[in-house]
Amino acid sequence: MGKNLRAASAKVEVGGYSLQQAGELIKDVAFAKFDETVELAIRLGIDPRRADQMVRGTTVLPHGSGKTVRILVFAKGEKEREAREAGADYVGADELMEKIKEGWLDFDQAISTPDLMASVGKLGKVLGPRGLMPNPKTGTVTFEVAKAIQEIRRGRVEYKVDKAGIVHVPVAKASFSASQISENAQAVFSSIMKAKPSSSKGRYLKNATLSCTQGPGIPLDSLTIARHFD
Repeated sequence: MGKNLRAASAKVEVGGYSLQQAGELIKDVAFAKFDETVELAIRLGIDPRRADQMVRGTTVLPHGSGKTVRILVFAKGEKEREAREAGADYVGADELMEKIKEGWLDFDQAISTPDLMASVGKLGKVLGPRGLMPNPKTGTVTFEVAKAIQEIRRGRVEYKVDKAGIVHVPVAKASFSASQISENAQAVFSSIMKAKPSSSKGRYLKNATLSCTQGPGIPLDSLTIARHFD
């Protein structure tokens, strides 16, 4: 552990912090020379091996993510024009698919109209592992391409529970105010609580941590947070 991380870790006390307190502490423990990403990690009381307990979804962060997102849209005809007018960075169909097959992946989010998914699906082995495959459950397979682009630009983030039952979601940048960090994190908690599977029994929200890229994890008061959404 380096000197800066030791010093930052010493500022984190044992116990659970409120979202506002954690947002304030993030400002104090971020020490990198770049604007660190603030991430929320939430461990859920589910069995991710069961299809009926898969937790995934999207939410729009009220203060945005602070990240510049490059958006690609698979579309043709009128929807291609709509995507370009809405500000997509890359728009097209067959030619973009060929570029991706050749290894080009210079984008952060992909959207597709439903009529092209039969062709886009063939890119699954390339896009899937990188989290770039359009999916109707996250609103990225849609004919409402302008709306999807606008939501992503406003700070829409996707989340999906991993094999260990943990959801990792970027919620802000360290340069955000403590209130902005707190309110963005609260939006994620709200969405995840609403996504609770009906088959999940016992305590759903087990524990949660807020951290920045190079800083220590800040434990959150998950019991109080869970009661807030009951």
